[in-house]
Amino acid sequence: MYPDLSYLFHDLFGTPYDNWTSVFKTFGLLLALAFLASAYVLKLELMRKEKEGILKPTVIKEKKKDSNNLVSLVINFVIGFIIGFKFFFILSDFEVFKHDPAGTLFSKQGNWPGGIIIGLLYLAYTYWDLKKQKESSLKETEKIIHPYQRTGDITIIAALSGLVGARLFSILENLDTFWDNPLEQLLSGSGLTIYGGLILAFIVVYFYVKKKGIPPIQMMDMAALAIIMGYAVGRLGCQFSGDGDWGIVNNLPKPSWFILPDWLWSFNYPHNVAQQGVLIEGCQAEYCRQLVPGVFPTPLYETIVSLIIFFFLWSIRKKIKIAGMLFFIYLVLQGIERFLVEAIRVNPRYNYFGFNWSQAQYISIGFFLVGIAGIAYLYYKNKNSLSK
Repeated sequence: MYPDLSYLFHDLFGTPYDNWTSVFKTFGLLLALAFLASAYVLKLELMRKEKEGILKPTVIKEKKKDSNNLVSLVINFVIGFIIGFKFFFILSDFEVFKHDPAGTLFSKQGNWPGGIIIGLLYLAYTYWDLKKQKESSLKETEKIIHPYQRTGDITIIAALSGLVGARLFSILENLDTFWDNPLEQLLSGSGLTIYGGLILAFIVVYFYVKKKGIPPIQMMDMAALAIIMGYAVGRLGCQFSGDGDWGIVNNLPKPSWFILPDWLWSFNYPHNVAQQGVLIEGCQAEYCRQLVPGVFPTPLYETIVSLIIFFFLWSIRKKIKIAGMLFFIYLVLQGIERFLVEAIRVNPRYNYFGFNWSQAQYISIGFFLVGIAGIAYLYYKNKNSLSK
């Protein structure tokens, strides 16, 4: 496994573990790739729907106003100070940053002289740039915005709200750990609950696209494709980093019908970032543990199934004429997938209504029921138009 790039490069090129490339964490890199993959799929669908006349560009009127130079100067000085404050501290104590990049960035540690110097330099540049600019025109102009041009904004909004929602749901799953160290748990990059991210991102993006003239019902269909693709890529981050999001112990002999490689049946997650398991003999790196016996590699299972769901939805997206139907089909399939995989995953269990399920399984049931209800509602609502 590769908790960071230094472990990947060690396997590829024989370079040492835990060198300067260890600041690039595998989970974070693949999480970023997941958002990029989602954004690409979303952009393709926004362009297609505009080409087919389903979505329309919007015309916005812009009126330039005199900028508040003092506010701009203060803001840019603060930005420059923060950059210098952290940058020079990282240079002077790189080992601390390498060990915990996120914790270092959010800590109070920094280099005051470096912050002041960079802040003043940025302040001087901003002042020179403002002086160079001509007086702002008060003339009103019109600008055409195509739906696909909002891909970046939608992705950023979904990413930020999704990360917040995922973190909050993870905290709810582990309240005892949260109260031990609330600040650390809030700022931690580990322990993200996908359903929390989906729920909050859905709410925030819904109101954003509605405000920008994109019908939310159309956005839901496009989001289904983008979400499942991002989910497939994101689960690779769990797999390759070994973040603890794996299955239960698998001592079962591999059945004859399982024609895939042995590591897809049971995996040890060597060098896992969760630091769980037994020590690897002879290992002298920071991450030197592996699971013995092996466990079900559930992140890989989810990646494979999610890709199957994506290609299925992609293949039927043009055939379905009822807006919103694709999204509810996605909810049904996602609910089934997650409910089943949770049966062999390591997760806290809760006893409600006589069932001993994980939090994700209860939410999966909700997704499934909402999906079925949504499909039925849209079908009967549009039944007459379909028969014509």
